[in-house]
Order: sequence, then C-alpha cells, then structure tokens
Amino acid sequence: MTEHSPQKADGLFARLARARPTKPGEIYGVPGHGNTLWLSVGSIAVFFFVWWLVTYMGWVKPLFVPSPAAIVSKFVAIWNDGYTGTPFLEHVWISTVRVFGAFLLACVIGLPLGLAMGMSPMMRGIFDPPIEFYRPIPPLAYLPLMIIWFGIGETSKVLLIFLSVFAPVVLGARSGVKSAAIEQIHAAYSFGATRWQVMRHVIMPSAMPEILTAMRIGIGFGWTTLVAAEMVAATKGLGYMVLSASQFLQTPVVIMGIFVIAIIAFAFDLFMRFVERRLVPWKGRM
Repeated sequence: MTEHSPQKADGLFARLARARPTKPGEIYGVPGHGNTLWLSVGSIAVFFFVWWLVTYMGWVKPLFVPSPAAIVSKFVAIWNDGYTGTPFLEHVWISTVRVFGAFLLACVIGLPLGLAMGMSPMMRGIFDPPIEFYRPIPPLAYLPLMIIWFGIGETSKVLLIFLSVFAPVVLGARSGVKSAAIEQIHAAYSFGATRWQVMRHVIMPSAMPEILTAMRIGIGFGWTTLVAAEMVAATKGLGYMVLSASQFLQTPVVIMGIFVIAIIAFAFDLFMRFVERRLVPWKGRM
C-alpha cells in the first residue's frame, strides 16, 4: 500500500493541476484583449463622485471648480437662451463644420500624398522635409502668419485646423505602406498583377489600420486646435464660448464647453472604431 500511495497522490495532483485549454486572446493571445466596458463606467462614476464630493464639502471654491449640478444648470440655461445672442446648437454646428471641414480636406489631400510618399522615394524626398519641419510647431506659433496671409475670416481658422490634422494623416498613410509584406507584393506580381492592382489589393488593405489610426489622431489634433483657431475674431463656436467665458471668470461655461467638445470628439472616435472593425476586422489578429 505504501508503494502505491505516491502514485495515487501524483495522479490526483496531476488531475487537479490540469486546466482547461486557453481560449484565443485569453492569456497568450492578443495583448490587451478583453471587455473594459464596466471598468470604464466605473472609472467615470468614481470621477464624478469625487468631483461632487470635493464641491459638496467645500474643499475648493466654486470659482475654480463648480459642482456638477452647476454645470448641468448652466448647460440647460445656454440650451434654452443661447450664448451671447446665438443659439447653443449654432455654436456647436459652426465649430463642427470648421473641424470636420478641415479634417475632410486633410484626408482628401493627405492620404494620397502619404501613399505616394510611401511608394516613391522622389515624393518622399520632396515632401518629407517641409512636413517634418512644421509638424512639431504648435499651432499658436504660426497663428499670426495665418492672420497676416489670410485675414481674420473663415479661411485662416479652417487652415489652422487643417495644418494640425494634415501631418498626422500624411505620416500615417506613409507608414501604412510599409505594413505590406514584401512576400505578398512579390506573389501578386508573380501572378501578373499590375502596379495599380498591387496598390489596390495588397498595399491598401495592409495600410488601412495605420491610416484609420492616423485619422483618429488627426481629428483629435483638430479639436485641440479649435480653441486657438477661434481666437481669431470669432463671435460663434465652442472655442469662442470657452475663451469668452474665461475672460469673465464664468467657470461653469468654460467646463461645459470643454465637456461638449470632448463628447463630440469621443463620439467621432467611437464611430471611427466601428468603421475600423468593419473595414479591418483582422487588425490585431494576425
């Protein structure tokens, strides 16, 4: 009996230690895989609770951090009565048109240019230096030039936002071209594909994940630049609301404007994630 007990013990231990097969992406699969919805909801709830607690206990003066109820009350008042004689939705519409107009223009020009730079050393040599030169410069630095060259109308505002979006879109498209495996390109050519067919069926699908990521980053830069763009003799827009309210220490209006900008930008980011799942479902699974 004593000779067989270690065997039984080993067998029992082996059965207990045996685990179910690992699902794809659970441990050794895609890094970061998993549903984070409830964690996100929890973090938002904690943020608003701490905000409410700080204001309720009076630890910070309302001039610096108004309560959530004050922000909601101010939002309702501006929704009903407008701001500086302009309806709230008109402020939202004007800022949205400026940002998305500049974004669409940057995509129409920047995506083909970025793909051309990725495909052609000549195009890369011509356009890479000026793009890399202006890319790290803050928009406020060349804002005076926009005013001098294009005046204080809509052109200077849209162009300022366009420049902030343009560089990320171009560089994302250029980087995406390098995502195509050389084996796939050679295989396509060996089957008689033309250069355009290789571009369309091999390079573009490989580049799409980086292009969509660059578009998401670019629209973020566009909303970031909105406030700077609406410093230029603007009388309408969300950026104008934030700047105007800050001059009169209307902190609830400032925070409300920031929240509205963030909600619009986040909604578009969710839309881009949806498009990404539809267009490049293989992203992160190869």
